Amino acid sequence: MQQITGLIRSIQVGLPEDNRPESLDDQPPQPWSTGIFKRPVRGPIRLRQQNLEGDGQADLIHHGGLDKAVCVYPSEHWFHWSDILPQRQMIGGEFGENFTLEGLTETDVCIGDVFSVGSAVVQISQPRQPCWKLARRWQIKNLAVQVQQTGFTGWYFRVLQEGLVESKTPLRLLDRPYPEWTVTTANRIMHQEQDNLKAAEHLSLCPLLSSSWQHTLRQRSRQQNNPDPQHRQFGNPL
Repeated sequence: MQQITGLIRSIQVGLPEDNRPESLDDQPPQPWSTGIFKRPVRGPIRLRQQNLEGDGQADLIHHGGLDKAVCVYPSEHWFHWSDILPQRQMIGGEFGENFTLEGLTETDVCIGDVFSVGSAVVQISQPRQPCWKLARRWQIKNLAVQVQQTGFTGWYFRVLQEGLVESKTPLRLLDRPYPEWTVTTANRIMHQEQDNLKAAEHLSLCPLLSSSWQHTLRQRSRQQNNPDPQHRQFGNPL
């Protein structure tokens, strides 16, 4: 198997915070609760089955859990976003991610890929689906849509083996059971090729894809349901 490695540039964690009265465009401010504001970790930190120590999510229906234990984002995309996000030097955590990586992007990795990192072992479960909280953090109403359209989404790890992880350490590919299902391909089928029911069915049969993505794609392939992304991307209407 080809030697594939990446590097953890930085690790970020954060617990939910309430009542940040920030608004979008001309909308009045609304209280909200979010764990998207992550702070850098110094030194080793324990990676548990459902999250990193000291990390948490406000919306446990759509975030967190076994299939979304670690949110990952490639630093290679910083150049693209540097002219879009408000003036800020990129240092990691800008997209609410736990691991900011270097050397691996959505085209390089696949659903089901298993990596060693520190003394832990992790596996890619699905691409990240950006939501309205990312937009509200940056005060850019359509930011979630932009992230989805570019395919620069990042992805999630599930944890196969708990352990200690630390920034500036490598991720090493141990196994690639589904080389046909890159994160880029999964994103394209979910978001850009919604009329391709055969592809949706095929991807839904990947047993290492997260259960939520399997369900969505299976429902689509049977023409039973295709969720409206408006709520995820823009939140509740005012």
